[in-house]
Amino acid sequence: MSPATDLTMIYVPRDAASISVGADEVAKRIEEEAAKRGITIKVVRNGSRGAMWLEPLVEVSTANGRVGYGPVEPGDVDALFDCGFLEGGEHSLSVGIVDKHAWFAKQSRLTFARVGIVDPLSVSDYEAHGGFLALRKALAMDPEGIVDEVASSGLRGRGGAGFPAGIKWRTVLQTSATQKYICCNADEGDSGTFADRILMEGDPFTLIEGMTIAGLAVGATQGLIYIRSEYPHAIAAMQSAILLANEFKILGDDVLGSGRSFEIEVRVGAGSYVCGEETAMLESLEGKRGVVRAKPPLPAIEGLFGKPTVVNNVMTLASVPWIINNGAAAYHDFGTGRSRGTQVFQLAGNIARGGILELAFGVSLRELVDGFGEGTRTGLAVKTVQVGGPLGSYLPTSAFDISMDYESLLAIGGMLGHGGVVVFDETVNMAKQARFAMAFCAEESCGKCTPCRIGAIRGVETIDKIVAGERRRENLELLLDLCEVMTDGSLCAMGGLTPLPVKSALDNFPADFGIEVLVGGVRDATA
Repeated sequence: MSPATDLTMIYVPRDAASISVGADEVAKRIEEEAAKRGITIKVVRNGSRGAMWLEPLVEVSTANGRVGYGPVEPGDVDALFDCGFLEGGEHSLSVGIVDKHAWFAKQSRLTFARVGIVDPLSVSDYEAHGGFLALRKALAMDPEGIVDEVASSGLRGRGGAGFPAGIKWRTVLQTSATQKYICCNADEGDSGTFADRILMEGDPFTLIEGMTIAGLAVGATQGLIYIRSEYPHAIAAMQSAILLANEFKILGDDVLGSGRSFEIEVRVGAGSYVCGEETAMLESLEGKRGVVRAKPPLPAIEGLFGKPTVVNNVMTLASVPWIINNGAAAYHDFGTGRSRGTQVFQLAGNIARGGILELAFGVSLRELVDGFGEGTRTGLAVKTVQVGGPLGSYLPTSAFDISMDYESLLAIGGMLGHGGVVVFDETVNMAKQARFAMAFCAEESCGKCTPCRIGAIRGVETIDKIVAGERRRENLELLLDLCEVMTDGSLCAMGGLTPLPVKSALDNFPADFGIEVLVGGVRDATA
């Protein structure tokens, strides 16, 4: 029941993924059936909790907690009413008290604490669940104190680079300028990643709060959120939340009555993968073609329109309210080594139970894939997992006990990236996957630097020759040389990281290329 009324509260997700599998139709059928039976209810369109294998997940508020049912189809609604689901009745789709379900109970939800819980576009609901406490606390702190807290927490950029957020913020704070900016990079283009979208659609005020705190910390008065054009629901959610934040004086020229100013606006991406790179994003924000800038100067010194700019990912900025509210030490207690706090992992691909998992750094890849994910959707054996997006390494099952943190993955030639984990079963051909990496780079390259622009095209051609058995040894040597040039000579990570999936496929799955053993440092052809 709602604490304010005697109405039964029914929660049906409104995020893009849930809508794609019928959530709107389910919500409509629930309202129709309740009216038909003379039952008064309130349907709240919340965000997804991230268990995509259960969507649409319908939750009913009961005296014992929210009871979940999923995945619910429109045709299931009559039977749910018949079994007494408004009181948490038993049904084959019941998952019990959602918070006690193992998928959720074993997580450490800090950044995602409110996602799937609150009405995304209710300021009062956000505040009832601890929202804006961190912003009020930050308004009473001096800028250096805010930066110190973020730095001490160990928070690193969640967009992929893993650069310490506190160092970036301090650089902007200490750089004198008449105007500074906070730019949120929400151009979530990596395959198998969707955490930014889920948060923006399910808890947009957390991002607004984090960006506003960042503005207070560095002296910025303007924030921009660069959202990929393929995310219309996230764009709409953020725009609506910003309007509400202005209406309630959370944003504007008098933030929460403090006399401090901060504005946020949404800018829609131009459809380029490379605009996920911070300087290409800045070029796009300035109305130019999205190409990578040479560094230095760093964006923290000369960023948007040549002004000092904090560029952070959605997950980075959305982590800030919890840190300020609970303290740097509390956040630092999560994680391992130099990877502190939590990471939002995204399980995708050929996996039985895909979705969002927020866990402390240090969980093993095996626990993610075999534990939470329960193996492949096809039931066949897992062959490989790609971690870190389309430019991440393909890891064999022998590496599944690796700790999921920045340094451990780097030590085995991998990268954490944005936390995407894409699973492939034993039917995948890794030569085709390696070719895809080069083809993807050729398609998405901004074209500014030669190693990326030309190297990716030559890479596709060379892999085709290797697979066809054409002068295999010579072409393999050429491919490895090409990978070295792309790694060392590319202007940004687009070309610099493309060799990772190619080389990891060669190293771990040589048979798929028709290659058997190392001869003089180069894998030789099979007979």
